[in-house]
Amino acid sequence: MARKKRVEQKAESSGGWIVTFSDLMSLLLTFFILLYSMSSVSEAKFLEASQSLQMALNGRGGGTTILTDSTSIMEDPPVPPIPPEEVVVPEEEGINPEIKELYEKVTSYIEENNLASKVSIEMDIEGVFVDIQESVLFASGSADVSEPGKNTLTLLADLVNSLENDIIIEGYTDDVPIINADFSNNWELSAGRAISVIRYLSEAESVDPRRLSAKGYGEYSPSVPNNTDENRAVNRRVNMVIVYDSQEVEQ
Repeated sequence: MARKKRVEQKAESSGGWIVTFSDLMSLLLTFFILLYSMSSVSEAKFLEASQSLQMALNGRGGGTTILTDSTSIMEDPPVPPIPPEEVVVPEEEGINPEIKELYEKVTSYIEENNLASKVSIEMDIEGVFVDIQESVLFASGSADVSEPGKNTLTLLADLVNSLENDIIIEGYTDDVPIINADFSNNWELSAGRAISVIRYLSEAESVDPRRLSAKGYGEYSPSVPNNTDENRAVNRRVNMVIVYDSQEVEQ
């Protein structure tokens, strides 16, 4: 009888491993289900969650909130971008309206007196420029105003006398060296021509000499490169600058 009891106990003890094996299988099955569920995460949700985490790590608040699997990822309404400050572009590079009015007046005078073929007109913040080509006023290498040049200056003097602005006469030359009995370089020639013009305006046309001044730039301020005969002719010129002075106008 004792032998039979030991055999039954051995049989009962030999089946216990099945319980352990079942538990192991259950755990493995749970593990694989978990892996499968993780592999099916929405890529869009993962990216949004990653962005939210990055914003949190950077110390910035974010509008993204991660909810449970049964809900979607929600975001705060987008904030419209702040429009950049309006850039105020000065009208025609900030030229004062009074200069424009002066420019229009000079232009009308030039057209009415058929001087458009002899002079050109420009303006900037300093005033209005009446550009007179050398051939209109002087012979080559000379600072003596020619007779046709005097006629042109007489017409321009009427314009100057109708204004109250100061006048600057600027002389320019090309880069061809000059040496003659009167001038040893282009600088002297340009200054001599500017002085000849203001003397004619003040002495022959009664322009107030206190309004007049002269400058000579020689070859050192060309309008265009001195690389062709045509360009050199453009650079040989006299400018009559009608100066805009806001303080003088306000008085």
